[in-house]
Amino acid sequence: MTSETPTERRSFITAASSAALSLALLPKRATAQPADTIASAASSHFEGTEINVGDNTIFIRRYGNGAPLLMVHGFPRTSLMWRYVAPQLASNRTVICVDLRGYGRSGVPDSTEDHSPYTKRAMGDELVALMNKLGFAKFDLVGHDRGGRVSYRLTLDHPERVQRLAVFDVIPISDAWSLADTKFAMTYWPWSLLSQKAPLPEKYLLGAPDAVFDNPFGGGSFGPEVKAEYIETYRDPTRVHAICEEYRAAASLDIEHDKADQKASRRITCPMLHLWAAGGPLDTFYGQEGGALGIWRKWADNVQGQAIKGGTSFLRRTPQRRRSF
Repeated sequence: MTSETPTERRSFITAASSAALSLALLPKRATAQPADTIASAASSHFEGTEINVGDNTIFIRRYGNGAPLLMVHGFPRTSLMWRYVAPQLASNRTVICVDLRGYGRSGVPDSTEDHSPYTKRAMGDELVALMNKLGFAKFDLVGHDRGGRVSYRLTLDHPERVQRLAVFDVIPISDAWSLADTKFAMTYWPWSLLSQKAPLPEKYLLGAPDAVFDNPFGGGSFGPEVKAEYIETYRDPTRVHAICEEYRAAASLDIEHDKADQKASRRITCPMLHLWAAGGPLDTFYGQEGGALGIWRKWADNVQGQAIKGGTSFLRRTPQRRRSF
């Protein structure tokens, strides 16, 4: 098994996001924007807003102006993870980076005994309602880790809403569980730990919130201020319970939803991109299934992708180089 350093993990995310921009998210069908609008949109400035969606509130970071792009973070991060990538994607787009329910500054709806408020379906439905409220009937969609799983579920449930889909370093939930072995259990420890009955995993997270980030799975090259903002989520018992509920849903209802789609032959029909870390778990675990891309081809009609070797120089490469992906 090849483990990733924190720097490699962050480099992969930025590299994959840039590749998604050039390979899958170039505005092929979007309305052209005037040159002066595109130039002015490329900025690190964002508008942070809490949006009322049903009985919840969703915090968003909004960048740029143009065709809509929704970006969904993974565990253990928040919308803050896109702070370097979103401004580049916003040169001719409206980029909406969300905190999933339970995370960051978003609301924390009460859960139920079957964990249904924290299924990927419930989270995806909420994001569709959010984009409706922002005035976007259709949009492109990017998700990493847990956000990637919310994103593919949203695309299956609302195929008329998603124009293009990009997911980073994930395979479908039902496949992850059905193919799980000791390597999976040791690498993706949150899946087995956080899905345990309450209050065991909640006590672990609350007892040592820093530990979530002091390992290759959650680590990053961020500074102390960013780390402190991330850790705030794991000091709040209500939020920690919500995150554990999402993992419990992933070990129960989310699998049922996947299996129902497979039985009904529902597939992802929009263009899809999957990128994963070169040398990482998804690059080495699933050879007998044709790799991660082979797994996604069982789910999507038009999927392409490749392993990405992260590097701090990736974003400094020329646009021509990025378009070569």
